[in-house]
Amino acid sequence: MKTVNVQEITKNIKEMCIEANHFLTSDMDDALKGAVDTENSALGKQILNQLQDNLFIAGKDMIPICQDTGMAVIFMEIGQDVHFEGGSLEDAINEGVRQGYVEGYLRKSVVKDPLIRENTKDNTPAVIHYEMTTGDKVQITVAPKGFGSENMSRVFMLKPADGTEGVKDAILAAVRDAGPNACPPMVVGVGIGGTFEKCALMAKKALTRPVNQHSEIPYVHELEEELLTKINQTGIGPGGLGGTTTALAVNINTYPTHIAGLPVAVNICCHVNRHAVRTI
Repeated sequence: MKTVNVQEITKNIKEMCIEANHFLTSDMDDALKGAVDTENSALGKQILNQLQDNLFIAGKDMIPICQDTGMAVIFMEIGQDVHFEGGSLEDAINEGVRQGYVEGYLRKSVVKDPLIRENTKDNTPAVIHYEMTTGDKVQITVAPKGFGSENMSRVFMLKPADGTEGVKDAILAAVRDAGPNACPPMVVGVGIGGTFEKCALMAKKALTRPVNQHSEIPYVHELEEELLTKINQTGIGPGGLGGTTTALAVNINTYPTHIAGLPVAVNICCHVNRHAVRTI
């Protein structure tokens, strides 16, 4: 049994909130740089170069990559041989978010009630997802999610008869509807299967998979590549101003489902696709 003091969770999440809002992961950085070389539109290439300039300034001057520093989404993958001490794990997670956003001078975007709309002034509470795993490790993923792209999310409760073609049509419809609002070039997270809420969670988690890694399931791998090609043929382009780089990746997660259903969720993220991952 491994013992982890929750203060260590707070410390790491504080640092990860600041890190994710100022620096891209290496896979996203490589993908954006590569897009400059492959973009066919002169205007699209210009926008991609401007995004590179923005990233350079953000890192050099410690200015957030985007003014919308997002709602903190936290994935906690906890080994069953881990014991937490020192207080409430959930309180420790939210304290890390609070410290990160307050001390990091990040924009506070969370309101206490969805209708009354009073700001909590420290970007808490976070949206926290827990998953039990084997072993004695804790993997933390902090994924600040801006709502320009989050508002473009879709869930489709398809019929089994809609099949693969229906799934493709749903994903492409979500991307076309998002257009420039999701700040392309985007990363498209997709969840197929499970239930209404399970497919949405899979789509969100898919965004944290490195964009240079495909699904290990052969047909899903092929579907990711096919959809990326089709999305980049829509002409939406960087900034929504036309071009051949509408998306940098399509990441799909699947799960068993009911004989009567075919749930599909699409969660789109903007060109920074912010997240940070650490293992304790």
